Amino acid sequence: MSEDGIRAAVPVVTVIVAGWNIAGYATEALESLRGQTRTDWRAILVDDGSDDATGAVFDGFASMDPRFTVIHHPDRLGLGAARNSGLELAGTPYVGFLDADDVMEPDALARLVGALERSGSDIAVGAYRRLRPSGSGYAPSDVQPWVAASTAPSRIGVTLAEHPEVVNNIVAWSKVSRAELWRELRFPAGLYEDQLIAQELYTRARRIDTIAEPVVQWRVRADGSSITQGEGRIEVLRAVLAAMRAGLEVLRRSAPEAAVLARARTILAMDVPRLHAQASTPEYPRQLEAFRAEIAALAG
Repeated sequence: MSEDGIRAAVPVVTVIVAGWNIAGYATEALESLRGQTRTDWRAILVDDGSDDATGAVFDGFASMDPRFTVIHHPDRLGLGAARNSGLELAGTPYVGFLDADDVMEPDALARLVGALERSGSDIAVGAYRRLRPSGSGYAPSDVQPWVAASTAPSRIGVTLAEHPEVVNNIVAWSKVSRAELWRELRFPAGLYEDQLIAQELYTRARRIDTIAEPVVQWRVRADGSSITQGEGRIEVLRAVLAAMRAGLEVLRRSAPEAAVLARARTILAMDVPRLHAQASTPEYPRQLEAFRAEIAALAG
């Protein structure tokens, strides 16, 4: 599409792309946005105080495509704060997110935004798959069963009571939501900020659409540098447990009991064993076991 054609498309969705020191991945992420089958989007790129070439990559895309706007944080504030900076500039009916080291499927926006336009729902939630190291590059894996359970089969206009399993899709970047949901909602500081925000979105949404097909490829970095790849550290364990507790508290306060049970049971079946396998100090399994007992009491 020509630059004039791009300018002529009135954006209906803002995609917020935040990143810190991800210059090696950002080009592929942003090219996946430019390659969307649906072109009526704008993107807010937030360089969160990077000391590599991330800011230059973002600026380069903005110079060749007017749909990109760049924000540069002079210092690193964290992913939540970076996304919040983007939210302040959104200005479209719908909002979505993409982490700058991931890849959006070509029809992601067509599926997510299209569902909301047809249904009138408040949030559309898509499946996702891992992008794992393979040889000298990366290859997408199958959708994991617990991800599929949150989105398949595709649904239109369901409530949380009708589909409580959706609460286990807790990442920000597999969703598009109506901008109204963000008027009084912002990401918290700290790690694993998606957990609380996802549950806030679900409990505020009147109706929810789910997309069974994957909309994003979530990169497992070959160098092991992402936060989720450092969960063997006790300080990261504390952060992820605090985030799961915070998300559950939102559900306990505002969601049907079935949603609380669905989330608690998935944490016990999936998260606790995964974290236990990464224990690196004697304190790690002690904290994890206390958390397991706490969640087991909720799960019944």
